Amino acid sequence: MFVDQVRVHLRAGNGGAGVVSYVRSRGKPKGKPIGGSGGSGGDVYIAADDAVATLLIYQRNPHHAAADGTHGRGDLQHGRRGDDLVLKVPLGTTVYDDEGTMIADLVKHGQRVKALEGGSGGGGNAAFISSKQRAPAFSEQGEYGDSAPFTLEMRLLADAALIGFPNAGKSTLISTISAAKPKIADYPFTTLEPNLGVVSIGQREFVVADIPGLIEGASEGKGLGHEFLRHVERARALVVLLDPSPLQVASPEEQYRVLLDELQQHSDELMARPRVIALAKADLAADGMDTDLLASSIGEDAVFSISAVAERGIEPFLHAVADAVDRAVREEPGREGFILHRPVREGFDIIATPGGWEVTGRAAERATRLDDLTVADTADFVARRLDRLGVDTALREAGAVTGDEVRIGDLVFEFTEPDDEDLDTSGQPPEGGGEE
Repeated sequence: MFVDQVRVHLRAGNGGAGVVSYVRSRGKPKGKPIGGSGGSGGDVYIAADDAVATLLIYQRNPHHAAADGTHGRGDLQHGRRGDDLVLKVPLGTTVYDDEGTMIADLVKHGQRVKALEGGSGGGGNAAFISSKQRAPAFSEQGEYGDSAPFTLEMRLLADAALIGFPNAGKSTLISTISAAKPKIADYPFTTLEPNLGVVSIGQREFVVADIPGLIEGASEGKGLGHEFLRHVERARALVVLLDPSPLQVASPEEQYRVLLDELQQHSDELMARPRVIALAKADLAADGMDTDLLASSIGEDAVFSISAVAERGIEPFLHAVADAVDRAVREEPGREGFILHRPVREGFDIIATPGGWEVTGRAAERATRLDDLTVADTADFVARRLDRLGVDTALREAGAVTGDEVRIGDLVFEFTEPDDEDLDTSGQPPEGGGEE
């Protein structure tokens, strides 16, 4: 089954927690702190892999998570970092975040983008030893890993795309010129998914894509137009197949007008691609159909007359397609793909809420993730952290007053203005003032 668009829900690993531990000996119930830190959680990557042909696995299982970091232990034993999660996707996959921003266009084997970052591990009490804090009685909790939905969209990477009305003979042609085996029948709309085939002609080789039939209004979403037209975007050259058979209501000239109009409405860039025009099903064409006259009427230099069933006119047609692909390769810039680097904001934001204030941001949340804030030493340490970060000053400037509720993550504090006697000669609160 061909799947070219899926929505996945991803989660990076959580960081492990640090631990409180001491060297214990006779007469020294609390000696040197030896609590190890927790390991960081695994990151989530999305990587292009030429061995992957479809996104089907992610449609069947859209939820994926990286491994969590393990907790620290005593004797300075730090937790192990969680394994990264690497989602392998086909070449030509674009990655969109939940806001619809394209964060990556993966076109080469091995290209990858970091979609989510794992949570950092919490520090054990040994990590907080200082000249003022010789025997910390607290440790940090691990940080939660990021989680978010993403949309993966696959666009076929082909040298030439076969474009035409439904039942124009595209599937029959690709089965004749390559080893591809698409479904073929006598009724229209038989192809509902693209097919790829490798074509060899002389010493040259190229990949051709059978794009399902387009109808008028495809660029506006009629039928499955948008689903099919995005695959055309990747093709270096376009092969337009016109159906002259009596069963086709529109004339070859009208078919050509409609197809080019849909391509142009979808993307102006498509009109600049090299094109090869062919009158397919030549064995069913009305007697006396002049390809030179047809070429003149549609404004093209040449129109090839081919029949995949009778295998007529195939070789010169394929040489023309190979020439068009070669010309496109010479003229196009290198396909390097695209990866959007999204730096993580380390600061914080102050948001007014009906009952007080909310402080958001990784730095602020990281400053408060201690194991037990009911312990006075631990609460004082967090207060000093927030003060050094500038949270107290920012709240005061935003209009916070004593008694306001301040929320940081899952924790709730009461904002307290320092008394006048607590201010130093510069008029600033001492280190640790603000929340309590």
